[in-house]
Amino acid sequence: MTIEPRFAQEPDYTHGQASRTAIVYCNLGTPDAPTAPALRRYLAEFLSDPRVVEIPRFLWLLILHGIILRVRPAKSAQKYASIWTQEGSPLKVWSQRQADALHDKWLGQGVQVRLAMRYGSPAVAHVLDELKQAGVTRVLVLPAYPQYSATTTASVFDAVYAWALRTRRVPELRFVNNYHDHPAYIAALADNIRRHWQTHGRKELLVMSFHGVPERTLKLGDPYHCECHKTARLLAHALDLSKEEYRVCFQSRFGKAKWLEPYTEPTVRELARAGLKSMDIVCPGFVSDCLETLEEIAMEVKEAFIEEGGQTYGYIPCLNDNPLWVQALQEISTTHLSGWPLQALPADQALASREAALAMGADN
Repeated sequence: MTIEPRFAQEPDYTHGQASRTAIVYCNLGTPDAPTAPALRRYLAEFLSDPRVVEIPRFLWLLILHGIILRVRPAKSAQKYASIWTQEGSPLKVWSQRQADALHDKWLGQGVQVRLAMRYGSPAVAHVLDELKQAGVTRVLVLPAYPQYSATTTASVFDAVYAWALRTRRVPELRFVNNYHDHPAYIAALADNIRRHWQTHGRKELLVMSFHGVPERTLKLGDPYHCECHKTARLLAHALDLSKEEYRVCFQSRFGKAKWLEPYTEPTVRELARAGLKSMDIVCPGFVSDCLETLEEIAMEVKEAFIEEGGQTYGYIPCLNDNPLWVQALQEISTTHLSGWPLQALPADQALASREAALAMGADN
C-alpha cells in the first residue's frame, strides 16, 4: 500500500537565487466549450462549492446530481453558444487580456501577473504550482470582483488556502478583498459609460445591474449589497446623475429563495409599462463581458423591455480592455504590494549569500 505524502514535492532550490513576486488575477471561470458535456463539468464544480449554495450539503448534492446536472447543461450550452467567439469564451478572453496588460505594466519591476479561474481552467492551484516552480515567494491574490461577497471573493481565497494546506513552504500571501469604491475603478466605469454615450447617445435612464445573491447573505453579514450601492452612488456622482436618472437592481436569480431586490428583468418590464421609451443598462460589478452580460442583459432583458413597449435599449459593455481599467488594476495592486521588495537582490549580494550557504555544507 502506497501512502501519498501530505505535502506536494518542493521545487529544487539553489542558494542565492532571486526571490520573485507575482500577482494572481482571479475570475470566476468558464466552461471549455459551449457544449453540454463541458457545461456539466463546469457546473458540477461551480455548484458544488458550499460558498455558492448554502443549503444542507446532502440535500443539495441530491438535487444537483439528480436534477440540475441532468437538465441544465444542455440549456446553458445553447446560451453559451450564442455569445462564444472564435477566440473562445468572452470572459476568458477579456480576463486574459486584462492580466496580460497588467503584466506589461509591472514588467519593468519584475512582477509576474498570471490569470487563474476559480472554476475551470487555468485552476488556482495549477497557477500557484507553476509560480512556485518559477521561484515565486510572494503572491498577491487579486480577484476580478470589485464588490466583496462570500460567494465569490471568499471562494477564491478558499482555493488558495486549500493549495497552501498541501504546500510545505508557503509563499507570503496577500489578498485584495474589494475595491468597490476605489477612485480609479470608479473613474474607469465613468469613462466607459461616457464613451458609450458619445458614440450611441444618452438614453432617458441608466440602469445599473449587479449580480444577485440570496437575501439571507445580507442578513448573515455579507457586505456585498452595501458595496454595490456604494459603487452605484459614487458612479452616479462621477456622471453627475440625479437619483431620478439611474436605478440599481440585481440580476441572475437562481432557485426559489428570495434574492436581493429589485430584480433586473421585472424592473425593466415595469419601467417600460410605465412609459419609459429608452434606457441604457450597465453591469458595474462585472469587469469582463460574459454570459450574464452578453446573453442575459444584452439579449434577454432587452427583449423584455421591447416586449413591454420600450423602444430604444442600449447595453453598455463591461470595462474589458479599457486603458483606465488596466491603470486602475495597477493602482490597486501597487497599494497592496507596498512594502514588498520587488527588485531582485544585487548580483554580488546573491553570490555572497550562496557562497556562505555552500561553506556551511549546502548541496547547491
